[in-house]
Amino acid sequence: MNVLSCSINTLNGLYDLSGVEVGQHFYWKIGGFQVHGQVLITSWVVIAILLGSATLAVRNPQTIPTAGQNLFEYVLEFIRDVSKTQIGEEYGPWVPFIGTMFLFIFVSNWSGALLPWKIIQLPHGELAAPTNDINTTVALALLTSVAYFYAGLSKKGLGYFGKYIQPTPILLPINILEDFTKPLSLSFRLFGNILADELVVVVLVSLVPSVVPIPVMFLGLFTSGIQALIFATLAAAYIGESMEGHH
Repeated sequence: MNVLSCSINTLNGLYDLSGVEVGQHFYWKIGGFQVHGQVLITSWVVIAILLGSATLAVRNPQTIPTAGQNLFEYVLEFIRDVSKTQIGEEYGPWVPFIGTMFLFIFVSNWSGALLPWKIIQLPHGELAAPTNDINTTVALALLTSVAYFYAGLSKKGLGYFGKYIQPTPILLPINILEDFTKPLSLSFRLFGNILADELVVVVLVSLVPSVVPIPVMFLGLFTSGIQALIFATLAAAYIGESMEGHH
């Protein structure tokens, strides 16, 4: 009974923690769910930027590439190189997934560093980069988890679960725990870095609105790109690991 009581108290504590918010939010009711409306708005903006840019760049491909076509070809080659390095020779089917993750996170992060979302007044809440919300980063991390489970099961079938008792069955609990820590580390790393960057810029702009925030904003652009690369690289590495077996 004491153990049950402690478990209930722990669950209640976690539930209370889940209600903690950073910043202000306004909510939409979709069916029986309550969602952060500002995250959907900024996510749609990011998706529109990506789709619009891709359409303009590839709608009329040239033998001698234009600047936009050159840029997209370079980005595609970069994503293919990252996928091949981390996954191996069977990287081909995973390029769209890794590329989507990288581009969405990259543009989301940069939108938070370049676009003054917070000057757009909302009745209840404020706009920010999609990756500035823990719900977005957790969703991306869970998609990554689904992807590497699917990759392992597709290649090895039920034999994939043999990795949990390698190199010794004693490591079974640790190997299972690893599958829970991967999405946690992916989501909190991305969320924490983007949130910290936007908070620093906001504080500096409020204190010294002229010159000082500019170098910090450029640093934010650099770190935002690095965070997108880290997330995509780790996602590819997890997929490659699940296909190759225990490392």
